Amino acid sequence: MTTTNITFPLKRLPVEIDWKFIEVWIDPMLTPPYVLLLLADKSGKCSIYDPATHYPVIFSSDNYETAKLWLLEDEYEPMEGRLSLDDLLA
Repeated sequence: MTTTNITFPLKRLPVEIDWKFIEVWIDPMLTPPYVLLLLADKSGKCSIYDPATHYPVIFSSDNYETAKLWLLEDEYEPMEGRLSLDDLLA
């Protein structure tokens, strides 16, 4: 059986304040589903992070469409909803 270490890193990661929204994408074929995070910044650039391995950026693109296509190509599916910075600050 394969296990995934989901503990947080001992050293805190720097917080970016210029992000616009974040989405959660899952690979539903795995049990439990594998999770990736898509973070878009205010300039439109997107980064995909892997929370299971201490949040490294595993893919970057200059736009949302390219990041979304990369996830869909690997058969990830978006979770319903999107968390935006504006919603948190309102």
